[in-house]
Amino acid sequence: MSVPPASQVSPASPSTGSRRVRIGIQLPEVERVVRWPEYLAMAQAAEEVGFDSIWVGDHLLYRGDGRHERAPWEAFTLLSSLATVTERVQLGPLVACAGFHPPTLIAKMAATVDEISSGRFVLGLGAGWNRTEFDAFGIPFDHRVARFEESWTIIRELVGGGRSTFTGTYWRSDDAVLLPERTVDGSIPLMVGSNGERVLEITLPHAHSWNTWFTEFGNTPDGFAERSARVTAIATRVGRDPATIDRSACVLVRLGDGGERPHDPAAPAIGGTAQQVADRLRDLADAGADELILVADPITEASIRTLGEAVALV
Repeated sequence: MSVPPASQVSPASPSTGSRRVRIGIQLPEVERVVRWPEYLAMAQAAEEVGFDSIWVGDHLLYRGDGRHERAPWEAFTLLSSLATVTERVQLGPLVACAGFHPPTLIAKMAATVDEISSGRFVLGLGAGWNRTEFDAFGIPFDHRVARFEESWTIIRELVGGGRSTFTGTYWRSDDAVLLPERTVDGSIPLMVGSNGERVLEITLPHAHSWNTWFTEFGNTPDGFAERSARVTAIATRVGRDPATIDRSACVLVRLGDGGERPHDPAAPAIGGTAQQVADRLRDLADAGADELILVADPITEASIRTLGEAVALV
């Protein structure tokens, strides 16, 4: 079926209460081993059928959880490659772990992907959680939020087009600057991927958007609205106008019987026909989501093309 790009689909009628919502897709992380040709095909399919953004996970290693050892490719390198084979979609890590690299280097990598993508890059950041990969790769796991706060400070100064001189307990910079300068007006958008109160207090004064994973809100509109209301309360407390923060939700969508992700009764997947999926996505938009990033089970090129029908309906 030929599906028009989302930009060519008429928005929902005002009488429905729905509004235009951006829809992204997460490419495979560790569901199975995926080689570059398949990533290329999936990214181009996502752009063709109307997705607004493409995201990849930033992890180094999973093990010790009763399953075989597994890991994705390095996120920033993969995103740079995806930038060369797409033209329209936004690209970003979902989300990059601030502890994996010095903050000055994260900012430099972000600026490079942003250049290759002609300004389509969104820098999603979090503090990390999977101790296994920290230990395996020799990265400190202690004081993660304190380390994140220092890293965030340096990164936001640099990707905002300024200079950074900072001396902290864990990170430092000395008149750091990102050159060559960005050719697109404005700063590289920053997205925070966390529900932790301390991390939100640190980031909401400056973040362009906030993202939450489907298990954190039960994959339901009511659950998302509750999480979003908490973001609103924290933003107000730290002096940020809540209306200026975009709200982003990762949404689990199962096609058929799925098979790559275990069923979780605490966060039941969306499924059914394209119309049924579209209706559920509209419900999430009505609950306050500005962006929905689909986590498809299974995640294949065929799944992406099938979900394109729901994207067009939304």
